[in-house]
Amino acid sequence: MPPSPTPPPSPPLPHAALAAAPGPRPGPRPGPGPGAASRPPAPDVVALGEVMLRLDPGGSRIRTAREFAVHEGGGEYNVARAAAGLGLRAAVVTALVDDEVGRLVEDLVLASGVDTRWVRWVPAGGPVPLRNGLNFTERGHGPRGAVGVSDRARTATAALGPDDVPWDAVLAGARWFHTGGVLAALSPRTTATALRAMRAAREAGVPVSFDTNYRPSLWRARGGRESACATARTLAAECDLLLGSDWDLFPGTPDPPDPAVDPAGARAAFERGVARIREVAPRVRVVAGTRRAVRSASRNDWGALAWSAEDGVHEARGHADLEILDRVGGGDAFAADLLRGHTDTIVLGVLRRTDRYGFEVYKAIRDATGGDHEIKEATLYASFRRLARDGLVEAYWGDESQGGRRKYYRITDAGRAVYRRNVADWRATQQIINTLLDLEEDPR
Repeated sequence: MPPSPTPPPSPPLPHAALAAAPGPRPGPRPGPGPGAASRPPAPDVVALGEVMLRLDPGGSRIRTAREFAVHEGGGEYNVARAAAGLGLRAAVVTALVDDEVGRLVEDLVLASGVDTRWVRWVPAGGPVPLRNGLNFTERGHGPRGAVGVSDRARTATAALGPDDVPWDAVLAGARWFHTGGVLAALSPRTTATALRAMRAAREAGVPVSFDTNYRPSLWRARGGRESACATARTLAAECDLLLGSDWDLFPGTPDPPDPAVDPAGARAAFERGVARIREVAPRVRVVAGTRRAVRSASRNDWGALAWSAEDGVHEARGHADLEILDRVGGGDAFAADLLRGHTDTIVLGVLRRTDRYGFEVYKAIRDATGGDHEIKEATLYASFRRLARDGLVEAYWGDESQGGRRKYYRITDAGRAVYRRNVADWRATQQIINTLLDLEEDPR
């Protein structure tokens, strides 16, 4: 399976991803209580949000398709899924109806390496039965934009209330909590649930991220953009890392300048927006967001800006005229990688000293961190492939006289230059992560 596209890198968090295996479960299952005898290790990242069944017509149009591939997805869940793929233990808090579609969604989530112990299972049937959400997503190409059709009326997650989840147990041992504006938009109940969860995380000392993720269709029946902005302001006030901008919090905010046309103007607008955000959300220590200029459905310019309370604004190296296969979840992948780290840079750092084969690289990383950080085999070899493709490492076969021959990797001059540049970027953003992971107790 080819590796997924890697978003702009960021500093590492330890631990390998949890890969749970599905088993037959004939009936509704509540999540394990605080006294459960045995359970998997605590997750690094917990995400609260709806998980829908995505139906993908491939290269066809939805209206003419006769076959659909199935996947799982959801704005907040995508962050957990991407984090698991990047080597973190991840869990999702959501609700599903206990029917065949719900079990299919569960199977897809488990196959992605995300822990499902905190799924709230709702019995099927009843006078007004709840449902599992469906999402039809059609890829765009060239001038034809992508099309999404969501069927999410009366979903189990939309009925998820603040008291339906044992937050103390969910957050015990977690290193990060993430939720977003899609979950908050589903119903007044889910708005309250997001608020309760964020406050519970803060009380437990777990850093909180919130992705504003404004969707006009979800707010059409709930007061439109003004109501969405008011909700975003309330929830932003409870987070440490805000993924979004002032446009998501204040109605009437103009669109920022195109960063490809006026990069200085785009940066200045971002800085002004951060000042406005801090007025209504003084707890926010970091604001980050992607900057995407859509040239066509197939080609985008991609970049990112971030601000921290410690050292101001930083701008990621942009990717101009980037070819797009499927733009769904791009921002969620950015959020996940912001919480994950520099896999490729770590590998280059190990290879700076001497040529090594795969297991030697794995062992060097594990031993250097006392076992606190391990890179999964699939993640490591995906990194090797990316680095070789970009000319940053070279692979060659060893000349071992006994046993099987090993493939070694050697860093190139270009790889050394990229390593030095990435380390410089890391030093510039180190304060952002340190700020979030070493938050002082709120004096309130």
